[in-house]
Amino acid sequence: MYEQLASNRRRSWFLIASFVMVVAIAGYGMGLAIGAGPIALALAVAVAVAMSWVSYYSGDRIVLAASRAREVSAQGEPRLHNLVEGLCIAAGLPKPRVYLIPDPAPNAFATGRDPAHASIAVTRGLLDKMNRVELEGVVAHELSHVQNRDTLVMALAATLLGVVVLISDWTLRSFWWGTGGRRRGSSQGGGAAGVFVLVGLLFALLMPVFARVMQLAVSRRREYYADVSGVRMTRYPPGLIAALEKLRDDKTVVRTASRATAHLWIESPLDRSEGRLSRLNRLFDTHPPLADRIKVLREL
Repeated sequence: MYEQLASNRRRSWFLIASFVMVVAIAGYGMGLAIGAGPIALALAVAVAVAMSWVSYYSGDRIVLAASRAREVSAQGEPRLHNLVEGLCIAAGLPKPRVYLIPDPAPNAFATGRDPAHASIAVTRGLLDKMNRVELEGVVAHELSHVQNRDTLVMALAATLLGVVVLISDWTLRSFWWGTGGRRRGSSQGGGAAGVFVLVGLLFALLMPVFARVMQLAVSRRREYYADVSGVRMTRYPPGLIAALEKLRDDKTVVRTASRATAHLWIESPLDRSEGRLSRLNRLFDTHPPLADRIKVLREL
């Protein structure tokens, strides 16, 4: 577990450093194109550091808001709260805040920068379709992410990834508009400016690729580890096995999920049926196959 904690700390710093570097390069490139390189670099670094700060301290709230999760009380969802509280006592964890997502697809995720600031969110579909031991297995899996500090890395990846995609779109639009303006105006310095435009355009096109690299920093092995840790917490492998089998057989898609937040959930919430979009979702899948995870648990 200590090795996992150290690895997650390294990944967190890697994500933040990489994000600051990419935003700084993008800002500097755009600054060169308009003749304000150093100023744009300083501004980009300041913005990137501020965004990283917000992602570290508020990434969980951003993710919960994007998922349309609402906090529920013990009176509103007593079964869920009882399971969370009992498992936290057994694992020696502080009880996280509990959220419900009004979505018929069965799924769940945990978020938060550390166990003292953690939250667990489940969908209405999960509560409706899982019995007690299956729900306990899912909750234990998510609490394992909290215990291993996976939640910090995953929240950072989700919020910073979303920012990178937005910057990519903004950069493309800016250079497209800037090129058009230069064509209409003076041609002085057009050669140098054209080089900067091409460099900026190439960088903007590569930004989604970098976003994918950031997401891959959240290792797929985390799910295997959380499965095994969750089973140790409940001491009942059939519960999580049955839950994963239900998730495997259920084809419902979480409507509030996106590729930026897909790695947070216990299984990929995106559409993986036939079709062009589903093929793209499978290409960027952040989870190992459920069949492989079930096989590992059966061998315990």
